[in-house]
Amino acid sequence: MTVYTLPDLPYDYGSLEPHINGYILELHHDKHHAAYVKGANDTLERIAEARDKGDFSSIVGLEKTLAFNVSGHVLHSLYWENMSPDGGERPEGDLAEAIDEYFGSFEGFHGQLSAATTLVQGSGWGVLSYEPLSKRLIVEQVYDHHGNVAQTSVPLLAFDAWEHAYYLQYKNVRPDFVKAMWEVVNWQDVAARYEAAKAV
Repeated sequence: MTVYTLPDLPYDYGSLEPHINGYILELHHDKHHAAYVKGANDTLERIAEARDKGDFSSIVGLEKTLAFNVSGHVLHSLYWENMSPDGGERPEGDLAEAIDEYFGSFEGFHGQLSAATTLVQGSGWGVLSYEPLSKRLIVEQVYDHHGNVAQTSVPLLAFDAWEHAYYLQYKNVRPDFVKAMWEVVNWQDVAARYEAAKAV
């Protein structure tokens, strides 16, 4: 049962250098992201087997494992598209106006997302999301791949704070990696996601 597949990167491994090392990008995509895809598909098979047998004694662990792997796949798929060799600078248009409205300024948003990413305990993410109930932008600090997230929020921009995303290049200095992330943000992708989220 293959439900999830590993997406191709929209650029070459070395395209984001010097900000993100090509070797890290290759390992991150081909090994770590691929493991989440495999984990999601394997777990779906195990859940299907449990249904067939009518034995749900392991369902709690299986559901948690499924959430972990699917969320890891979703966030990584977003992460690759959120970056571009031509990224950086600042957003424009409706997204820029929304950032000013909900964070006071781009600098305020920049500071909040940077802090959320840098200070996440253990492994996790800093994420700009659209929260549809209040129709506003929020910053979320995601633990692992799925904890501490508003239930209906739509992720628009994700900064990966797992060590596999940066350790070989930035060692344990996560703030330097977060600073580098701003240099490759694909604001066109983030803006398109914002417009799509508002339209739902």
